[in-house]
Parts: sequence; structure tokens; C-alpha cells
Amino acid sequence: MDQREPNLVAWQWSLYPVAHHDRANLVLHVLTVPLFMAGTLAAVSAPLTRWWFALVGLGIMAVSFAAQGAGHKREASAPVPFSGPGDVLGRIFAEQWINFPRFVLTGGLARAWRGDPAQ
Repeated sequence: MDQREPNLVAWQWSLYPVAHHDRANLVLHVLTVPLFMAGTLAAVSAPLTRWWFALVGLGIMAVSFAAQGAGHKREASAPVPFSGPGDVLGRIFAEQWINFPRFVLTGGLARAWRGDPAQ
């Protein structure tokens, strides 16, 4: 069984501090995770609002993800490669909606910013 199963969120969380040390990457995440969330909400609300919200939302999500990918390239530890399309979607949404907010709220971001090795 793949290490990502049965709990992708827990697996990703266990690797999170190792993959989030570089200050530029942290700043990119602080700026782009809320944008990704806004893009998701725009895309999901499109059927109830304006059809073009879906296009704008998907565009914002793509730009946010690309910026974070560039930030992750600055890290000493490379991200675990994606295992397929489902893994891509699951990991992206788990990071944006669960694990990065959790990283901020539990003090992980502040510890990483200070360079605290006891993450």
C-alpha cells in the first residue's frame, strides 16, 4: 500500500515541516494560498453567479499553484513526485485547504521562519 493511503492529509502533514523552510517559499505560500482559496470559491460559485467566474477562478488557482511550485524548488528537500492525476488533485487541495492553514495555526510557519530545527 502506498504511504499516502489511507490518509493523504496525515501523510502530507508528516512531511510538511521538511518541505517548508525557505523564507521565499514561505512568503509565496502566505500570498498564494489565500489566492488559491479565492480561486476555488470563484470557480465553485460560477453556476450560481457568472459563468466566467469559473475561468477566472481556475486561472487564479493555476497561477497560485505554479508560484508555489517555483517556491518548492528553492527547498533543500524536493517534494515527493506525484503518482498520478488523482494524487495531484488530492495533494494540491489538501495543502491549500488543510495543511498550510494548519501549519500557520499551529505555529509551524513561525518556527520555520525563525529557522527552529525542532519543528
